[in-house]
Amino acid sequence: MSRVYRALERAEEERRKKAKGEPSPKIFEEKTFLSREEPTLKLPKMETEGLGLPPREEASILIVRPETFAAEEFRKLKTQIFQRLANPPHFILVTSTVPQEGKTMVSVNLALAISQEIHKKVILIDGDLRKPSIHLEEYPNPKGLSDYLLNQTPLSEILLNSEAESLQIIPAGHPTKKSAELMGSRKMLELFKSLRELRDDTYVIIDSSPIISTSEATLLSKLVDGIILVVMGGRTPRESVRRALKSIDRQKIIGIVFNQIDFNPSSYYYSKYYHYYRYDKKQGSSKDPWFKKLLREKVKS
Repeated sequence: MSRVYRALERAEEERRKKAKGEPSPKIFEEKTFLSREEPTLKLPKMETEGLGLPPREEASILIVRPETFAAEEFRKLKTQIFQRLANPPHFILVTSTVPQEGKTMVSVNLALAISQEIHKKVILIDGDLRKPSIHLEEYPNPKGLSDYLLNQTPLSEILLNSEAESLQIIPAGHPTKKSAELMGSRKMLELFKSLRELRDDTYVIIDSSPIISTSEATLLSKLVDGIILVVMGGRTPRESVRRALKSIDRQKIIGIVFNQIDFNPSSYYYSKYYHYYRYDKKQGSSKDPWFKKLLREKVKS
């Protein structure tokens, strides 16, 4: 049993000993993150997205299996974002072309990787109000983003601690059919404004719905600084990727993550314009990958 796990267990035991009537702490007091003395939540559970991993391991590769190639790739992705970009984005949207491509797995693990950096705080937002993918074990039906946007629930009630230090979570809340309207609302703009007023070392990761099947990702893409597009290698049609790229500002794309069940370190490719992570059984071609050509295409009016 790792030291991290034992420490988390002790923190959980201390939390349970606290009186149920104890008043909840204030959130964002003096624009700082909650201290570790506050009640914490377990890491989020996620719906399986076809990655060939048990649900718990899929949700938190960096903590459960930190030595794996997949976990190392997320650390590399984090490093490329902060070291290769002159102005690292503070608001990052993670999306995909269609459902079941692994965007939530990428969102959670990128958030975990950044939160492990010294002097960096992370807020992970489940922005898929139609089909929430990030679930909190201790709170099966927590208030979340939809409650803030629709029911005027205070931000302090939806921003929750996780067991990972320096990582907080805003769950999706209760599913709603007004997802598109809420994402484009003034209340959503107010939320982003409030989050941008936090300390400079705070980063926000938004796990959105797929681009092609809904309009929410396109709306959110206008509010963020950078976009990561997740593509399932060997399954996602090129035309779907082309359509997705037409729906967002290509200048904001900071990474394209290719996702498959089999992980192979030999097929890793990177350029200064994007991040290419392809996991397959065969050696990658030395030629420019097809999606690079899509990025070069002019957007037709």
